[in-house]
Amino acid sequence: MGLPIDLACWDYDRTRALIDGRVTVEGVDLNYMPMEMPESFHRMFRHAEFHVSEMSFAWYLGSFFAQRRHMAAIPVFPSRMFRHSAIYVNRRSGIKEPSDLVGKRVGVPEYQQTAGVWIRGMLADDYGVPLDAVSYHQGGLTEPGRQDSALRRPEGIDLSPIAPDDTLSALLERGEIDALYTAHAPVGFAEGAEHVQRLFPDYRREEQAYYQRTGIFPIMHTVVIRTDVLDAHPWLARSLMKGFEEAKAIALHDVFEPVAAKCTLPWLMAEAEETEQVFGTRDFWPYGVERNRRTLERFVRYAHEQGLIPDRPAVEDLFPASTLDVARI
Repeated sequence: MGLPIDLACWDYDRTRALIDGRVTVEGVDLNYMPMEMPESFHRMFRHAEFHVSEMSFAWYLGSFFAQRRHMAAIPVFPSRMFRHSAIYVNRRSGIKEPSDLVGKRVGVPEYQQTAGVWIRGMLADDYGVPLDAVSYHQGGLTEPGRQDSALRRPEGIDLSPIAPDDTLSALLERGEIDALYTAHAPVGFAEGAEHVQRLFPDYRREEQAYYQRTGIFPIMHTVVIRTDVLDAHPWLARSLMKGFEEAKAIALHDVFEPVAAKCTLPWLMAEAEETEQVFGTRDFWPYGVERNRRTLERFVRYAHEQGLIPDRPAVEDLFPASTLDVARI
């Protein structure tokens, strides 16, 4: 009988072998609780309900500077996404290219949302849209009255709440905000409103060019362990990381299975082969610090520049020492 561990994480293909038991974690009796984010984030961040949990990377960075840190991350990244697809605009506002965002009103569900941190940083670095060149308007995407639980309020940023009885989706559709940075599509876009569109309609091409130019595959989430659990069982970090690596390897093998597609996409093999060509490796979803150093350092810089963290820690300091000494476990 291993150490009983509750793990709250969404049911990704790269973690499914942990869910169904094809992969076991050394020394652990794992209770995998498939849970859609951000529920797991809130329950872990506020109440430390689980031994181990998926966690917003921006939230984790914010917690790193707390007086009493109750969680520590391992360099496992179950969610990664390029975010050029997550910028929506009202075309009636005259926005045709990124530079047209300057001086505009931009909606954000949460200023500290990881996707938004990447979007603002990318727009500043690559498209000439400085962080302070727009005004930010914060509120619920589809639910009125949603309150932000900001980890750190930025200084020098024009950030204000929207009316408590309104939503960002409605404001964008009416043109009362000009753009929206959001991981979830606004209602107008989902329902086919002609004037609510993505800033980058061909976002795939834009994102591939971004990766080939920068070598960055944005990290959205990490995996955290409660510090009291890790202090009592320091071997757990390495064991969990090994389990996540083994589960991911099974998922990648399935993606490249030539006999029959295991995912319901008719051209799955072609997609996998093209992705391998773009990334230059078949393991295009890397875990570990060294293989993600550039991405991690970029996000730390963005979080600091955007006022979410008071300092820029070295990426090695963000993870237990036992997970740093190998690039791949």
